[in-house]
Amino acid sequence: MSDLDDKLADVAAQYDEIQAQLARPETSTDVDAIRRLGRELSRLEPVVEAYRRLLETRAELAGARELRDGDADDEMRAMAREEIDRLEADETRLVEELKVLLLPRDPADDGNVILEIRAGAGGEEAALFAAELLRMYLRYAERHRYRPEVMSLHETGIGGVKEAIVEIVGDGAFSRLKFEGGTHRVQRVPATESSGRIHTSTATVVVLPEVEETEIHIDEERDLRIEVKRSSGPGGQSVNTTDSAVRITHIPSGLVVEIQDEKSQHKNKAKAMAVLRARLAQAEKQRQRAADSVARRSMIGAGDRSDKIRTYNFPQDRVTDHRVNADLSNLPRVMDGELDRLIDTLITTDQAERLADFVEAAPGA
Repeated sequence: MSDLDDKLADVAAQYDEIQAQLARPETSTDVDAIRRLGRELSRLEPVVEAYRRLLETRAELAGARELRDGDADDEMRAMAREEIDRLEADETRLVEELKVLLLPRDPADDGNVILEIRAGAGGEEAALFAAELLRMYLRYAERHRYRPEVMSLHETGIGGVKEAIVEIVGDGAFSRLKFEGGTHRVQRVPATESSGRIHTSTATVVVLPEVEETEIHIDEERDLRIEVKRSSGPGGQSVNTTDSAVRITHIPSGLVVEIQDEKSQHKNKAKAMAVLRARLAQAEKQRQRAADSVARRSMIGAGDRSDKIRTYNFPQDRVTDHRVNADLSNLPRVMDGELDRLIDTLITTDQAERLADFVEAAPGA
């Protein structure tokens, strides 16, 4: 326990130091410092509160043990033993809670998300399913009071979606949606199917944390080829009379991003650059993961497009997440954005896996 106690004492000291910095007169006029220190304080606060409860519990436990082992009468010693049982259970629970709170956090967890949804195998039915996934995530964002914005949308003639790129803005948006990446599969009778046969179609979802300009260096003059053209809608018809669509090619990597939804060329370029930065950052993460032969790969997957993560079975009114063997009924509610039960299960599973690694790697384990 000494290593854990040392870590907790360090966190408590950091917390007190941040509070002291916030109380200084010079900090009161520095808006950026107040915001930065406030975020750090909020991050440490749950750990410090649980640590203080642990210290109080241990102090009470020491008192109860002293009473049990002292000169008190039999009735008092019996009461002390009952109190010890309760306090030991509280101590164990708090230690486990603190281990989870101390797990390394993904720095991107607090930030915004860029979701990319693409129709996969299945023709028009896959495009219709992709459109339903898009609506599902937009509804989920609205339920959590995030701010979703469709950055790019390529539709089919019957209401399907070939590709959609969505920005979801809100505190902790990435932490809630980061396990949605992968291949989503639908099983149902398509509206266009006259014989009533069940078809299987797919759509892929890519989840990227939004990246600040300072995090990814791009030399626009040397690394980018930027083209502008007139925006077009389904079937190729012009939807703009100005050259506002922007296509950016990142020459070193070959990545291409095209955005045409805004009437302003500058807005389309800004959105395209945001998507490009997110994709470049993701590519770098994947390179690092591949280079690290001992990197932990979670059973819930790394969000690769090849990962078949979930099946939406309409005839059986069931959605199944294959990574955690979780089944939910009432598929219409899930498609309306009620994803929290699935997402909470994924987050809890990831925490349990990382905690097992943490315990295994701890000194003396």
